[in-house]
Amino acid sequence: MSDELQPDDELDTAVHRADLDELIRLIDRRTSTRDWGGLSRVRRSCAAAVETGRQLWPAATLAEYRLALWAPDEWCATVMQENAGRFTPGPLSEVAAVHHSWNGLGTLLELGPLATYFAHERSLRGEHIPYEAQDALVPVIDIPIDLQPWEPRYTVATYDDNGAQHDRPTVVAPMVNVELLSDIQTVEDPETTLAFAQLVEMWTEKSNGRSEVTCVEGSRADAISATGTSRARYRELSTAEALNLLVWAGASGGAHGRRRGAATGRFSVWWLLAALVDCSWDNDIIEFTQEVSQLQWAEWDAWEPSTGWELRLAVEHPSSGIAWAFSANDVK
Repeated sequence: MSDELQPDDELDTAVHRADLDELIRLIDRRTSTRDWGGLSRVRRSCAAAVETGRQLWPAATLAEYRLALWAPDEWCATVMQENAGRFTPGPLSEVAAVHHSWNGLGTLLELGPLATYFAHERSLRGEHIPYEAQDALVPVIDIPIDLQPWEPRYTVATYDDNGAQHDRPTVVAPMVNVELLSDIQTVEDPETTLAFAQLVEMWTEKSNGRSEVTCVEGSRADAISATGTSRARYRELSTAEALNLLVWAGASGGAHGRRRGAATGRFSVWWLLAALVDCSWDNDIIEFTQEVSQLQWAEWDAWEPSTGWELRLAVEHPSSGIAWAFSANDVK
């Protein structure tokens, strides 16, 4: 697999001239011909050139991304490093998970945080991670790798040569008008507010988005009323539909931010659920599961045009008598 001694005049010439356009064309050609050794040389040479002041990091990043996405396990493993992928369209753990398995690539990775994220991404795509491998992983995501019975089969991103595709999950149930009430008193809930803010932080901190959480003693309709909207409508959601929407939002970068990946999105959703039910999964997973199963979800809007990047959910926890309305949006 070594490519250290291979002559590569066209690469050397393009790097010497700092010809970024030619380097991109070279990467395209080597990707299409599956010249992984040549693509690896492009990555290495462009990364080295950056140290000399030549701004070739876009080419190094693209070569790194293509190797993670398309190259066989042995070549993919060479770019799966903890400091890699900072400027790729999504984390390399998610990029590699599209076409690589834990049984193949996973066995070649060092047991650090990146391997843990890769295992979670593969589990989200339906691969069972052997229990002995799970036990050996660094617990940087302290939620179960295996999907729980109450979780859906999440909609995950696909990647191609140009980037990620992860469309917003669609819900087909019709909307109905909400009877809005006045003088609904809100309740302070800093834990849930923080958890939701962290879920959509790429929308609000790395893009143009904003988010808001409204908490009340009452129903979902009461929570929507307390947002101050003049009119609203909503539709019932199953737990599976609501969680799929939440993971989509948490995994994405919004309109302009970088994707965080489905593993991080799911982790953020579990933290939000723990805040809603006031129960931590690591203390009692059975109680946590029972409390989450009580939650009643709805999607709502204020009859506003869709921006493409929006998330408006309302949820009620009957046993506590508390309800929340969540709102997040981002614009291109």
